[in-house]
Amino acid sequence: MNIRKHSRGSSEPHTSALNDILFILLLFFLIISTLANPNVVKVSTPRGKSDTKAKQTVVVSIDSLQRFYVGTTLTPADSLTPVIKRMAAKTSDAEPTAVINGDKKATWDNIMIAMKAAKAANLKVVAAIDKEGK
Repeated sequence: MNIRKHSRGSSEPHTSALNDILFILLLFFLIISTLANPNVVKVSTPRGKSDTKAKQTVVVSIDSLQRFYVGTTLTPADSLTPVIKRMAAKTSDAEPTAVINGDKKATWDNIMIAMKAAKAANLKVVAAIDKEGK
């Protein structure tokens, strides 16, 4: 009579749930990475009481040294309109929008130059403000 125990194979952990967890993490990081805006020039914007969101077709920034940036490209003031038109032509938005980011130290004249250039390019103009005052 053979009373020995039968040899069991090596036990393996169940990894079927691991695929689901990795897929959810991948999806999470893909969604978060699309929310980040890489075309931002660091400016300190003035404070405001309300928050208005607009689709950012073209972002024009004016830093504290009164320099103009379209996206992240340094642009002279006299060539703002053609550069803004070129950037707006690349998108297929029904209502293209130009967002003006002016530093607290940016002069009102330079902000108006950027707004007039965006208006000349037939874009809707929105001035960005910092609601929290950071």
